[in-house]
Amino acid sequence: MSTGTDTPDGARLTYVYAVGREGPALHGLTSRLPGVDGHPLYPVAADGLCALVSRVPADTYGAQGLSAQLEDLARLEALARAHHAVVDGAFAETSVLPMRLATVYLDDARVAGMLVRRRAEFEDLLGRLEGHVELGMKVYADPRAAGAPAPAAVTSTGAGAGRAYLQQRRATRRRDQDAYRAASDLVVRAGELTRGVAASRVVHRPQQGQLASHSGVNVANEAYLVPRARTEELRRALTGLADGVPGVSVEVTGPWAPYSFATAPHAEDPAGGEGP
Repeated sequence: MSTGTDTPDGARLTYVYAVGREGPALHGLTSRLPGVDGHPLYPVAADGLCALVSRVPADTYGAQGLSAQLEDLARLEALARAHHAVVDGAFAETSVLPMRLATVYLDDARVAGMLVRRRAEFEDLLGRLEGHVELGMKVYADPRAAGAPAPAAVTSTGAGAGRAYLQQRRATRRRDQDAYRAASDLVVRAGELTRGVAASRVVHRPQQGQLASHSGVNVANEAYLVPRARTEELRRALTGLADGVPGVSVEVTGPWAPYSFATAPHAEDPAGGEGP
């Protein structure tokens, strides 16, 4: 079992990207794709399963090093891009279980042991995900996109100006409430629409702050496990749900490897204990 490096094992950890069935599809990727920070990919196989891995420096990918990387948004983005590029490359060739970002083990032997211990679980997941992709759907409420409320008439008296202001505030509040209500109704309709198509559904926490890349407030963030042959059909249907609905928009992403539906193994820290 190759370690992919001449550096002594004590200075390196094994970074795991994805798990699939043992075979030429995953082995062939190792010469075509780089891992994180350009570290070479190689396979670790055991009991009919195969993990795509790289050897990475322990000072960078151990507990303290990872904590520093995950707090640096630019570094986190680069790490995520490299990780997902490997997963997407593998998924284009065969069914794989994407591992969560920065899953590391002490060495290849620990990875092989994990494959053996969790073989039944992984085989079940691979069978369930085969032939399927993930579509994401985010629903946004943006009352401002619905247009400003009609201005209230203002008289020349102070009392009239005050009433007009209160009327304007009430109209704005009604507009906001209408947008959020319409967004919630749309989420219900999306659930009904996908029920006969999607094999499974996961509800994620709505995105906020820097994670939200869309105008308005993200009121729903969901993922669907969809048969590959019905991907475009469902994409069009979900996107069209917001047509003619003022103050509401839908963003459909994917198809992706089924990140939301794959159970990642526990990561091991450099001390050898298993993490959450």
